[in-house]
Amino acid sequence: MVDVTPKEATHRRAIARCKVFMMMETTSKVASNAMSKGDVLGAARIAGIQSAKRASDLIPLCHPLLVGAVTINFTIGDDHVEVETQVETVDRTGVEMEAMTACSIAALTIYDMCKSADRSMVIGELALWEKTGGRSGHWKRPANGLAAPLVNTPPARSFDDDLDERIDGVLGADDSSL
Repeated sequence: MVDVTPKEATHRRAIARCKVFMMMETTSKVASNAMSKGDVLGAARIAGIQSAKRASDLIPLCHPLLVGAVTINFTIGDDHVEVETQVETVDRTGVEMEAMTACSIAALTIYDMCKSADRSMVIGELALWEKTGGRSGHWKRPANGLAAPLVNTPPARSFDDDLDERIDGVLGADDSSL
């Protein structure tokens, strides 16, 4: 664990966001509080707040700290619910992990509350959007700041591409006399 005892306690804040993608019918039910399990966003807000206070119990080497404030807001789109969390403290280490934990647990709670209506939901785009305080100061993700999703499959190749590669491997890539 990193030694933070020499650091000065400063005001620190972190904002994280993620989205729960779902069918339009599901977002409509969430918006009208019509899910059979009850108030989806209310339960997600409480779960997020509780998890922000327990981040160090869940994440190895994460420092325990006194969380001063947790704010969780939701934006309902046509096919998703966006979760935004803001966590603040006055301490010797940042609250990025607390904000990201609160965001992910709130999203998981939304999933749990809605899974009977929509098993196709996907949780994604979890990211730190802003942090203030500490030695590194203020950092903010650019407006277009999410990286393109990673793709684990190579681009489609044609039979001709594979054949050319095999021929190059046998003859040598520099042999253009054929």
